Amino acid sequence: MRFHDRVHAGRELAERLRIRQEAGALTHPVVLALPRGGVTVAREVARALEAPLDVLVARKIGAPFQEELGVGALAGDDPPLFDERTLDELGLEEAALDDVVERERAELHRREERYRQGRPAPELRDRTVILVDDGVATGATARAALRWLRRQSPERVVLAVPVCSPQAAELLRGEADEVLCLQRPTVFLAVGEWYEDFEQLTDDDVLAALHGQ
Repeated sequence: MRFHDRVHAGRELAERLRIRQEAGALTHPVVLALPRGGVTVAREVARALEAPLDVLVARKIGAPFQEELGVGALAGDDPPLFDERTLDELGLEEAALDDVVERERAELHRREERYRQGRPAPELRDRTVILVDDGVATGATARAALRWLRRQSPERVVLAVPVCSPQAAELLRGEADEVLCLQRPTVFLAVGEWYEDFEQLTDDDVLAALHGQ
């Protein structure tokens, strides 16, 4: 099954989560989106659960010679979380990525400031946090975000995505209390192939979603 767009995916995901909420599994929820793509999906989830919506900005750390090749990720002000196996395969040392980490950290803070517009980060202690993205391929960015979330002392952490690779789902099972993934295709090349419409979103799109437009 392919989703028409992120709104469709969000509504399908929201229905599954609403059932979980009615069963008492999602008490005092707050929905956090991984921007940019996750925000449109998360907006539908937050509406269905009548929960507050905010963002958790995380950034992929790309290899110096190929930015699309992820070797780690950042979330909040936590230290970078590297994929040691990938670093070994590429013959890279963490120190060689200092400039990349600094650049991604600056972009992370820029996006946080732009999206929050002076609003404080939500209080997550003792709440059920539902982390939403439009899909998960390798799981590196989601893993960094989930580890950051754990340090905020939530009652429960749920990762909810429309589609993910089986490998990522297995990797992230140990990071979240629950991983809800509607589609786990055995052949997985990219998140976008599971959407008919997968246009790239802008900062303005994120702000519109956060403000209910």
